[in-house]
Formats: sequence, structure tokens, C-alpha cells
Amino acid sequence: MSTDAHSQVALTLVPGLGSILIRQLISYCGSAPEVFRSPLARLLKVPGIGDITARAIRTSDALTAAERVLKRLETLGATPLFYTDKAYPARLKTFYDAPALLYWQGAGDPNAPRTIGLVGTRQATDYGRRITTDIIDALAPYNVTVISGLAYGIDIAAHRASLTNGLPTIGVMASGLDVVYPSVHRRTAQEMLAQGGLLTESIPGTKPDAHLFPARNRIIAGLSDAIVVVEAAAKGGALITAEYANNYHRDVFAVPGQLNQTFSAGCNKLIRENKAQIYTSPADLIEALNWDQPVGQHPRGNAAPALPVDVTDEESQVLALLRQSTDLHIDELSWQSQIPMGRLASLLLNLEFRGFVRSLPGKKYSVVYV
Repeated sequence: MSTDAHSQVALTLVPGLGSILIRQLISYCGSAPEVFRSPLARLLKVPGIGDITARAIRTSDALTAAERVLKRLETLGATPLFYTDKAYPARLKTFYDAPALLYWQGAGDPNAPRTIGLVGTRQATDYGRRITTDIIDALAPYNVTVISGLAYGIDIAAHRASLTNGLPTIGVMASGLDVVYPSVHRRTAQEMLAQGGLLTESIPGTKPDAHLFPARNRIIAGLSDAIVVVEAAAKGGALITAEYANNYHRDVFAVPGQLNQTFSAGCNKLIRENKAQIYTSPADLIEALNWDQPVGQHPRGNAAPALPVDVTDEESQVLALLRQSTDLHIDELSWQSQIPMGRLASLLLNLEFRGFVRSLPGKKYSVVYV
């Protein structure tokens, strides 16, 4: 592994450092290795970095611990994906709470052109499992990558139906890559590596503690072009995933169920509160996501304006952020992109001249092509 990867993993192991602060440090220091080379006085100038955290960066054994993590990843045939890497999932990169570092294992593509998340209760009924299989059977011709969480019930039904149909499928884990939970799904997880893969923000050896599951759910939501809640009780992880998906401006669908069924209550609630579209057939998904059009074609049926060949990484990042929202204030754009205000204003002006961005009243901006 490179020096950069060593330092990137080490940053996530420093006590008190979360993903947002890691981005701040990279923005100010330039790179992960440079963070560890920076003197205490320089670290203290970074917004959000106090004396305790700055000293932890300088004195912790994070670099030593990172060596152990990298050796274990090598044994597993896994790869760390830092948020600045091209291989990092682009769908996640623009969210303020996206993990700074992910761990990936598998032959699939976490940046697949089409993705869908299928989630639901662990106590799935025959009806829920049948609907899950029917959805995936119908999506097979569209080469969709199926995202779920390897749990009992709807999750594992989605993964297994994907394997049967030859579709790539990604399991997002609330544990380390070497700790498959539940363990009875280990064989399925191994089979998924050839057609898709496993993804987590936890280092190898991490046990699936309760607080890690909601964090896992945000990754499922962020990775997916749309979320389908097949069955869910009035409370539970599937509804948390749907909430994240709504916050991330993803399409959310819920399969309606009988009024007296416990595991239809959550789906019916989402529909009633207008937090999900009603799912009636696979055509609902295909039409809403324009998957009846060739990959890359403009949703309205016309070719989207091509990006100029000399587009920069920063311009691509700004456009990706704007595509997630109807419009964004320049302050929010600066915060989410970590691009200084002066340079961001210049980037936006340049993009506006080229016809890709529209300025709105109140220092807001929207993307012209979607």
C-alpha cells in the first residue's frame, strides 16, 4: 500500500477524528501524510481541531495501528477507498456525512451505472420474499447492481435473488470485512465477491455493535439510485434507511401491505406520510429512474450536454453536488465541497459561462442539465 493509504487509514484511527474533521484537515494540510507531518501550531489553526485532538494526531499510535490494518486488508484481498480516490463511490462523495474512508472487497464496481437498494424487515414473510425476488427478476435485463445489508429477511433474499439472476450485488456491512454478520450468511457473502462485493467503513475485526447499523444504513441509502422498502414494521432499520434516502434526495418506494400485518405497517406509514412512492410493479422503478433509456442518456430523452474534456476534478465535484439538490447556496456548496469561497465563486462563474450552471437569487445555484 502507498504512503498515502497508510496515512489515510491512520487518520481514521486517531481518537476524536470523524469524517468531517478529516476533510477539514486534508483541506488545510493538503494530504494525509502532511497532516501527520504538520507541527502542533499548524494543526491548531484548522477549524474544529482543538488542543486534545491536535495532540492526539501528534502522539497517537495511529500510524502503527494502520500498518496492522493494511496487512489484514492485504490478506483479505481488500482495498481502502479514501474519499479523494477515483474509485471511492461517487454517489457518496458529495454528502457531508459520507465516510472519509471505506473498505472494499470484491470484483464488482462500487460506481456501477445503475444501483438500487432493497431493504426490509429481518422477519420477512413469504409475500415479502416473493416481491423481492420478483423485483430483481424484472430488473435483471437492466444490469442493475443491488445494494442491501446482508441481514436476515429481505436483505439476504435480495442478495440471493441477485446471484441467481447473475446481477452484481453489494453487501454493506456494520462490521469489519472479516466479520460477516450473521455468520450463517458467510457463504452467500463469499459468492457475492465474484459478482459484486462487500463494503464497510469499519476496520477488520470490528464487531457489529448496535450503533453501527444506522451508520451502515446511510451508506446503503447513499449508494443507491433508489430505495425500495419491501416490508417494515412501524420502527426499524428499513425506515432509517428510507429517512436517509429522502435526505439524500433519492427516490424511495414502499411496497404496500395488508392493514393488519405488522411488517406492512412501516411501508404503509411511509406512503401515508408521502415519504415514499407506492410500489405497484417493476415498471414504477424503471420509469422513475429512466432505466428504459440507454445508460448515460438524458432523462428527458435528449442527450445531456457533454462535459468539456478539460473539466477539472473540482468542477466535477461542484456539478455532482448541484445534481443532488434543486439548488444550493454558495455557502453550502463551499462547506460540502471544502473548496474555499473565492475559488468556488470563480469555478461557478466559469461553469455558468459554459452553460452548465445557473445562478439564482440569494446566491444560490442550480445545475442546468440533470
